Amino acid sequence: MDKFTRANRKLWNAWAKIHENSEFYNLTGFKAGELSLKSIEIAELGDVSGKSLLHLQCHFGMDTLSWARLGARVTGVDLSDEAIALARSLADELNLDARFVCADIYELPQNLEGKFDIVFTSYGVLAWLGNLVLWAQAIAHFLKPGGVFYMVEIHPFSDTLDWQRDKPELNVRYPYFHSPEPESFDAETSYAEPGIQHTEPITNYQWFHSLSDVINALIEAGLRIEFLHEFPMTVFRQLPFMEQNADGWWRLPGGLPKIPLLFSLKAIKPA
Repeated sequence: MDKFTRANRKLWNAWAKIHENSEFYNLTGFKAGELSLKSIEIAELGDVSGKSLLHLQCHFGMDTLSWARLGARVTGVDLSDEAIALARSLADELNLDARFVCADIYELPQNLEGKFDIVFTSYGVLAWLGNLVLWAQAIAHFLKPGGVFYMVEIHPFSDTLDWQRDKPELNVRYPYFHSPEPESFDAETSYAEPGIQHTEPITNYQWFHSLSDVINALIEAGLRIEFLHEFPMTVFRQLPFMEQNADGWWRLPGGLPKIPLLFSLKAIKPA
């Protein structure tokens, strides 16, 4: 495990403890039977009943367990041992059949056996990956012939914007194109609970990837792209002046141009 991975694991271990009780994740509602999945992935991935599903970067498993509630046979994978421990306890508490594995994606083929009908990942995953070629190869490795890879994610263009500027205007601050060397950040809070300060800032490392990086990595791994969709809303207050609508999505206020804030992608492993 390199220094970047160790640092990011430390951050996500700290966040797992905070997120368990956050309003953002609403674990109380989830335990009462609500699904944590959003309307986009439910509509686009469709019926998963009876299918085997591998969830990459699953955090503490709410989406994984939501797919289990919809009838999938699920396996969740995450780098954070704290998150995986919480995911396992939730599965036991809610009597949901799920397997959770603590592993780095790049080392997953050595730590998990089996092939899956679906590989799934969502919302805020790409920034923590330094090598999309190896990521895509792992996805292809675990898919059955004819299997589906589906993701819904923060749009790379929106990641270039200055998320610290309070004034309602769009300003580019970060690069769009990938560099092997990550950007370093010192996290003082979590995106889910900005009012809770860490004891001390936690240094973490993130990478930028263009949309073409994602698509080409999957194609090079042998997958066939079925669709690519873009959306003008997102799942959290990515910019301080965003407004949350009645449907729960966050959007830019009126007067600003509509830009892509999310994208979704479906790919198939040829039979």
